[in-house]
Amino acid sequence: MRTFGQVQVISIVSSARYIVIDHGKQTVKVPFSIFKGTRGDTDTAEELKFRKTLRERYPWLTENSLDVLLRKAKREYVRIVDDESNGRTVAKELADKGMYEDAVAHLKRHLEKDPEDADSWYALGDILCKMGKADEGYKAYARGRDLF
Repeated sequence: MRTFGQVQVISIVSSARYIVIDHGKQTVKVPFSIFKGTRGDTDTAEELKFRKTLRERYPWLTENSLDVLLRKAKREYVRIVDDESNGRTVAKELADKGMYEDAVAHLKRHLEKDPEDADSWYALGDILCKMGKADEGYKAYARGRDLF
């Protein structure tokens, strides 16, 4: 189990993954299965089923409380997905929006933690080349190639 602030992430042996959210004095396990993709979009049917379950178990939770709880879980889901890809997920989304400087900074932060990640070096090379910084991009590609 890992703890980030008031959010705990646990893996269950059955391979079902949950994000444990503390909301006030209430602790709720939010299943990963309600989220999809890299941005944490929700599977509408799964979300509605989960909301129904929560309302049945905890009838005092308001719709606003459920919204806040799911927003917290979504932020943590996106962070986990990005962490599992060593920053490439968020960096790609930033680059797709034209936010190249932010994408480069994001990847560099992850590469400081794991400088042996060849895939992230390649991703950095791609973004730098798109920015017109071919020399830097080629150096990043070369670093990634050296790691293979």
